[in-house]
Amino acid sequence: MQQLSNDLQENFDRFIVESLEQGCVWGLQNSEGNWATVQSETNSDLDAMPFWSVLAFAQSLCTDDWEIYRPTAIAMEEFLDDWLPGLHSDVILVGVNWNSTLDGEEIEPLDLLEEFDAELG
Repeated sequence: MQQLSNDLQENFDRFIVESLEQGCVWGLQNSEGNWATVQSETNSDLDAMPFWSVLAFAQSLCTDDWEIYRPTAIAMEEFLDDWLPGLHSDVILVGVNWNSTLDGEEIEPLDLLEEFDAELG
């Protein structure tokens, strides 16, 4: 499996394709059931919740401050039908395939839903 690159658009494109191929996305959840979020890089008034297309990408971030988290799979149907509309309602951005330094695209959940819809045709 090729690692994520410094090309954030490439990582974003991989997220769409690989998530659909895998049938799930990966988030980080702690033992209390809380999901990892961080302050948005693009809007300091918002939080972003990161997701990855491959287990290994998510697992690589479970160190240091994030060692309390474990990768947790979310089925694509649930992610598209429930998570993205819910994150939109909660005004939380989606972080997509962030690399090991937490660099990556942040996108409005409904915009991401449109990207998946376009890929699914």
